[in-house]
Amino acid sequence: MDTTINKVKEKFNQNALQYDNQRRKLIPCFDDFYSIPISIIETYKESPRVLDIGAGTGLFSSFIRKKFPKAKMTLIDISENMLEQAKSRFKEDDYIDYLIADYTEHKFEEKFDIVVSSLSIHHLTDEAKKKLFDNIYFILNPDGVFINADQVLGHTPFIDSIYKNDWKNKINRSGLKGIEIQAAHERMKLDKMTTLVNQINWLINSGFKDVDCVYKYFNFVVLFARKS
Repeated sequence: MDTTINKVKEKFNQNALQYDNQRRKLIPCFDDFYSIPISIIETYKESPRVLDIGAGTGLFSSFIRKKFPKAKMTLIDISENMLEQAKSRFKEDDYIDYLIADYTEHKFEEKFDIVVSSLSIHHLTDEAKKKLFDNIYFILNPDGVFINADQVLGHTPFIDSIYKNDWKNKINRSGLKGIEIQAAHERMKLDKMTTLVNQINWLINSGFKDVDCVYKYFNFVVLFARKS
């Protein structure tokens, strides 16, 4: 496990208890950011297999569960404390498996119909992102879909500064405490964001069809890709 991954694990272990409560204030477009991915996920299967990578506290999975109550779900995250929160959230749900592991290295033994991620992949290097997209394509069943709700880098330094300044101004007015805002800035130092165009091209290069950015709010995006 490399140094950056260890630091990500440490930061999110520390923030696990507060993470969900802060999320709405840290994501100015929270409602759209989570509702739009759910609205576009479709499958003909009554019990689809779903993988949530970088699942954290299971927030994204909780919305998926409401749409697909019979889905068989797997949540993987490197932070044991975050997954403990997920287990608490789904304590009465017998159709969820939990994996404490680095999803960039884990060897999945099954195929999935839906793979999702939210606010996790931007912690990876560009090479790790490309490798992950290849792996996701491999573990998806035909007609399977990959949804990534994440943050991207502005395509020029000026555009990126607009994104960052807008976010800073909004969280400063969000009602978060100073110590919470500082903690968010510390976590951001671990980000390795890349541009939207790069990620669309990498998904296409991995073999995905029907690749699109279906939602964008400054640097918050929802990417869709289908394995035909």
